[in-house]
Amino acid sequence: MKVKGVIGGSSLRELPRLRSCRRRRLSSYDRTGGNDDYVAIGKGRKATIASIEGAGCITHIWMTIQCEDPYHLRKIKLRMYWDDEDNPSVETPIGDFFGLGHGLYKDFVSLPLAASPQDGRGLNCFFPMPFSRRAEIVVDNQGESDVSEFYFYVDYEEYDELGDDLGRFHAQWRRENPTEGISDKGLTNYEYIFGGTNTTGEGNYVILDAEGKGHYVGCVLSIHNLRKTFEFNWPGMGDDMIFIDGEQWPPSLHGTGTEDYFNTAWCPRDGYNGPYHGIILPGGYNWSGKITYYRFHVEDPIYFHKSIKVTIEHGHANRRSDDFSSIAYWYQTEPHKRFPQMPPVEEGVPRRSL
Repeated sequence: MKVKGVIGGSSLRELPRLRSCRRRRLSSYDRTGGNDDYVAIGKGRKATIASIEGAGCITHIWMTIQCEDPYHLRKIKLRMYWDDEDNPSVETPIGDFFGLGHGLYKDFVSLPLAASPQDGRGLNCFFPMPFSRRAEIVVDNQGESDVSEFYFYVDYEEYDELGDDLGRFHAQWRRENPTEGISDKGLTNYEYIFGGTNTTGEGNYVILDAEGKGHYVGCVLSIHNLRKTFEFNWPGMGDDMIFIDGEQWPPSLHGTGTEDYFNTAWCPRDGYNGPYHGIILPGGYNWSGKITYYRFHVEDPIYFHKSIKVTIEHGHANRRSDDFSSIAYWYQTEPHKRFPQMPPVEEGVPRRSL
């Protein structure tokens, strides 16, 4: 009997459902039988940690890294390829992929991603990643220091063939440093924070710009607040605007503010971890410094048939000039639109705290 891949069985309600597939794992265990259960990746070197032939679905990835470079979470790149494609479907700094913006380790937990103790260094991803012929995962150390110890698990299911209705997993990192805002000179703080209009969506920060058929399943957004003031300095107020299949402003999905899109309220100051939304880094006093939010559309995927453009204002009416970076997660048919070229490694490192 042929084993055909059907993604399921992951929720409590689905666990009793019997399925025909084979569980497999790739890991960094010591092939000599010793306890050196890691691989080393020299500076400027790449390592293929998974090369899987045939049909299957990756169901869990765990990693932990030992590297002296303080910015290694941004300098190490993660790429994933499905079915012998030329351009990766996943291309992102390794820390951002697991939800850790600004290159900082921090314990947090959500349904698809988690950074576990000690000190957030146990990196976990539970997004399912199906493939019909081949899967490849590459770790690229672009830093100035060796990765002395890189531990990993890649857990997957093996099938004889894959179901026809399964999209391929994608993840893309972007950064605008800084966003193009306006000067606050000559404006009251109220005018700067709350004034202006935006009736086109032009100039919004772009989280995702994709073509094809699929569904967007969420993002992690990191903001480094660059404005120095003792007055009210919330870097949000930006409406989310999601344009589907080429629609014009106003899009069918138009939100009311940064904290609202991330399912929080009233300029939050506290960290919070929920299954589908949270605040990994809330920033310092008066929302200073580094902030990271996440929102996963697990129960409410956003579908597109031709294209999707996920955007958010950087401050109301795009008035603020802060350091924005993000990673978007989605599924779609192949081929996908080629990703923008990743910036040189020195342009990807996070800013030092102000």
